[in-house]
Formats: sequence, structure tokens, C-alpha cells
Amino acid sequence: METVQELIPLVKEMIAQKPSRKLVKVYVLGGVLALFGVVLVLVETVCSPFTAASRLRDEEAAVAELRAARERQALQTQALPEKGKQHEATLCSRALSNRQHAS
Repeated sequence: METVQELIPLVKEMIAQKPSRKLVKVYVLGGVLALFGVVLVLVETVCSPFTAASRLRDEEAAVAELRAARERQALQTQALPEKGKQHEATLCSRALSNRQHAS
């Protein structure tokens, strides 16, 4: 059922067979669901450029946040050895000062 031209003969054939009420209800329900599907696809098609732009902005914000986190982490890892060196220097100077007094 790709075109309306195929749908019209099908409907004529179904009417000629005189289906029961339940069967007509099923056909109507199927038609309504198909129409809802078409409407949803149309709405999605119309709104997709807006959602794509917002997704792009969200991805750019996430990338920027990730870069900032990596820079902070790099700064912290650089600061740790410097603090360690300062701590070692303090310990060495204390050790030397203790030895001078001990002799």
C-alpha cells in the first residue's frame, strides 16, 4: 500500500464483501492509528531542525566541560609534585638543622 490509488480498490472490495461491524471497527481503528503515525512523523520532521541544533549546543557544552575538567586535573597533577618537592625540602632542612644541634 504505497499510494492512495492502491487503497481505493481495496476499500471498494471490502465494501463489496459487506464485512461485520467488528471488522469495520478494526479497519477504522487501523486507519486512525495510521493517521496518527503520519501526523507524528510530520511533527517530528518539522521539529527535527530545532532539536538537532539543541543537541549540537548540548554536545559542545559537554565537550567544553570535559576540556575544563581535564585542564583542572592536569593543573592538580602538576601541583602535586611541586608540593611534594617543597615538603621534601622542608624535611631535609629540618634534618640538617637537627644534626647541627646534635653535635
